[in-house]
Amino acid sequence: MGLLRLLVLAVLASERSTAGGAETVGNSSQGFLEFSVGKFRYFELNRLFPEEAILRHISSNVTFLIFQIHSQYRNTTLSFSQTLLPNTSGTGNDKGLVFILRPEQSMCTWYLETTDAEPVQNVAIPLSYSERDPIPGGCNLEFDLDIDPNIYLEYNFFETTIEFAPANLGYARGADPPPCDVGTGRDFRWRLQYDVYQYFLPENDLTEDVLLQHMQRMVQVPEVKANAVKLVTLTADDKTRVSFSSLRGQGVIYNVIVRDPFLNTSAAYVPAHTYACSFEAVEGNCASLGRVSTKVFFTLFAMLGLFICFFGHRFWKTELFFIGFIFMGFFFYILVTRLTPVKYDVRLILTAVAGTIGGIFLVATWWRFGVLPLCMLCVGLVLGFLTASVTFFTPLGNIKVFRDDGVFWVTFSCIAVLIPVVFMGCLRILNILSCGIIGSYAVVLAIDSYMYTSLSYITLNVLRRALHTDFHRAFTNVPFQNNEITLQIRRERGRPFFPPHPYKMWKQERERRVTNILDPSYHIPPLRERLYGRLTQIKELFQEEQPAGERTPLLL
Repeated sequence: MGLLRLLVLAVLASERSTAGGAETVGNSSQGFLEFSVGKFRYFELNRLFPEEAILRHISSNVTFLIFQIHSQYRNTTLSFSQTLLPNTSGTGNDKGLVFILRPEQSMCTWYLETTDAEPVQNVAIPLSYSERDPIPGGCNLEFDLDIDPNIYLEYNFFETTIEFAPANLGYARGADPPPCDVGTGRDFRWRLQYDVYQYFLPENDLTEDVLLQHMQRMVQVPEVKANAVKLVTLTADDKTRVSFSSLRGQGVIYNVIVRDPFLNTSAAYVPAHTYACSFEAVEGNCASLGRVSTKVFFTLFAMLGLFICFFGHRFWKTELFFIGFIFMGFFFYILVTRLTPVKYDVRLILTAVAGTIGGIFLVATWWRFGVLPLCMLCVGLVLGFLTASVTFFTPLGNIKVFRDDGVFWVTFSCIAVLIPVVFMGCLRILNILSCGIIGSYAVVLAIDSYMYTSLSYITLNVLRRALHTDFHRAFTNVPFQNNEITLQIRRERGRPFFPPHPYKMWKQERERRVTNILDPSYHIPPLRERLYGRLTQIKELFQEEQPAGERTPLLL
């Protein structure tokens, strides 16, 4: 019975350690961190207590290993030896090392440490590959490691760029590695292909546990293909450098799978992740996105947009101010950003002033001249701009031909102009659609200043392309959601398509009052007398009532 009990306990402990593909936290009895091939392990690193990782019982058909370790934003150092050397160690939050096994070798070790003052939570895993599998980073000529399987990631406000070293063909234990740059035939590394994958973390979730959990889906080749989106395939003739649109506050994991189409084998690089923001910055960190000026500007903009969304067609002049504000503000912001070194807050204030002037000008143009087609052209162009932005927000925008700025802007302009041309015969529908779509999108922009939302990048990507000369090479892969518009069409049924010309109405009213003495409005006092009467009534409200004394009813 005692032996049977021990056997049951051993089985339960084994199930617990392998559940979910991750092992339990803790050191082995010898003081090492024990690892198994293909099994994740969570552990915590402290600055004063470096750890030694050990992998035993390596199969004889394994020719090389990739040991990788991941943390959220604090750095960890991974090394082959206790003495840190540039070509045998790496430091970062997504790091890995390739270990080429010697003949008869069945055990290997790595050394882990951190220089951060706070404890660092990590997840690590060793992966094994055979001699037929390509070696990620096996032809490294740019980075410090001799064989570098890592993806190097950089980001700024506009774009996120990943770069990796070319791979090499696999080879048996004890054999010499194939040459990297001798020939370009099918017997050399030039036959290899690289698939670049992108995986989005849950929106508005910056927790460490979520990152480490989802990172497990981007480590091994089958999981990467099943969970991530393949954006591009590179050949050995292409540069191993790919750019993406930066998604500030949105967690993204990138990985590259190198394939050998001749042997039908593949291997994965070490994945890299980013939030396109800093967790340790004092101002504008990942937890508090958006400046105060941005929040104020877009909150006021969204309040006006929400009103336009539901009542824009009824309040025609308010809508024209809204459209004029967008029209002038957008172009002014691009000009002041590209031509002057003014700070962001000042640019935003100047944009608000310019937009206000543009809105007033469009309202004044309508009031004085009443040219409906001209005003509706402005409305249609703004809706066309948003339509063109949505078009290039889809996978169509990632087509290679649109990497050329000339082709992109000509196509973009044609789509924007096409919208008012198509709807010129039904201006009322055009105006109601514009109110609903543009007004609701103004609310989306305001939400983005407080928390991440992917819809804001519909227009933000176009703005980035207008401001940043290298943004044309970036992939813009973000999901899109639809907006519904039905309220205004139902509410405006049976009403005139558009309000009458204000200046003409004012002239007709003035002539009618002058010529028609029977009109009650003819006897309305002048404006000065009416204002004086109003002031007198207001003064009487603040005067004390005088006693009237005794009052006697009138006897008839």
